[in-house]
Amino acid sequence: MKKLAPILVERTYAASPNQIWEALTDKDKLTLWYFEIPDFELKKGGQFDFYESKGLNRYHYRIKILDFKPNELLQYAWSHPSESEGTSVVTWYLTPRGNATAVRVIHEGIENFSDAGVLLERGKYERGWDSLMGTSLANFLEDNN
Repeated sequence: MKKLAPILVERTYAASPNQIWEALTDKDKLTLWYFEIPDFELKKGGQFDFYESKGLNRYHYRIKILDFKPNELLQYAWSHPSESEGTSVVTWYLTPRGNATAVRVIHEGIENFSDAGVLLERGKYERGWDSLMGTSLANFLEDNN
């Protein structure tokens, strides 16, 4: 299997690292812009199953917290146990920039989902991260600042 370059998306938001950290780790806030993850708990090794929001339940997601440093780093394994045997890694980096925060998301290991065919192809992840970072998170932070 050919290793693909990671997906990298970076945006800067007019929000503090703490505000963004809460958006990433508070399950009530996650529901407003990302996914509804009822049993989310920020702890290393914590694992959570969930489905896309809005009740469509088309895709089964599983994350397992690998590492975190409050207001700086959140890293988790990402898989789709109903669609693929593969696992990838998503890492969020938060860097203060004056009155703003640069947020960098790196999603590595997309090639591990090749057994799912077009269902989990790279382009879907690229569009998904662009939408999440460029619209969903941006709008949430704007509405909650």
